[in-house]
Amino acid sequence: MNRDIVVRFAPSPNGLLHLGHAYAAMVAHDFARERGGRFLLRIEDIDSARSRPEFVEAILADLHWLGLTWDGDVIFQSDRWDSYADAVGRLKAMDLLYRCFCTRASMRQVQEAGTQSEGPDGPIYAGTCRHLDPAFATERAQTEPYSWRLDVARAISMTGALEWLDERHGEQVIHPEKLGDVVIVPKDTPIAYHLAVTLDDARDGITHVVRGDDLFASTDIHRLLQALLDLPTPVYFHHPLLRDESGAKLAKSRDSASLSVLRTAGRSGYELVQQLRRDIFPVGISLS
Repeated sequence: MNRDIVVRFAPSPNGLLHLGHAYAAMVAHDFARERGGRFLLRIEDIDSARSRPEFVEAILADLHWLGLTWDGDVIFQSDRWDSYADAVGRLKAMDLLYRCFCTRASMRQVQEAGTQSEGPDGPIYAGTCRHLDPAFATERAQTEPYSWRLDVARAISMTGALEWLDERHGEQVIHPEKLGDVVIVPKDTPIAYHLAVTLDDARDGITHVVRGDDLFASTDIHRLLQALLDLPTPVYFHHPLLRDESGAKLAKSRDSASLSVLRTAGRSGYELVQQLRRDIFPVGISLS
């Protein structure tokens, strides 16, 4: 048994899990078990405005129903605010974060004007606030809400070229500029996904990050943050996604595909997982 291998499943309790989550959990679980490693469950509940205790309970019930067991206690991101604040402080000390006062409306105007580039996850932030005078930004912050963004170009100048390995897609050279200056501290929460997940994977000793292809591009940002904060770099495995009849990935708003509906209807979670392992999907759902 190779107990050195550690994999995690990290859902957010802001809605009910669906078939896509079942597939992702199964792939991560089986990846660990087939290699004699450990499988951890981490609840990513940093979005306090949307996270609900009843969704946490549903996640645990769904995983038990699917027959996917985890090792150790359930981990909650909301127990780790101090470590997030420390990392934010380190990035500020390196002069890598800047205040951004842009609103959704103002960024939409930039997008409509056609001056905003398109990235793998949507429009790239135009850098409107990147060159604000620091004294002016500090004064403005007294009366206006703001987020903190990562100055990606400056960060790359400090780290140089970086690589990471995906067991399905091969060696990758990072190009985080394709995602632009991502938000590190949002206006309404103390930490954003990119930094939190990078810190948590290091803290939890994750050796292999097994997750969907929709997060493939984000890994360049995570690799950059690992280098900046002297964190270990895990091996990655980005798997295909379950998609609906329109080709879109499954969303939590798709109630017909939620696991709790299937569970309370008397469906067998064990049989469902066996079907997913054989790539047998319900009508209208495919893997790509």
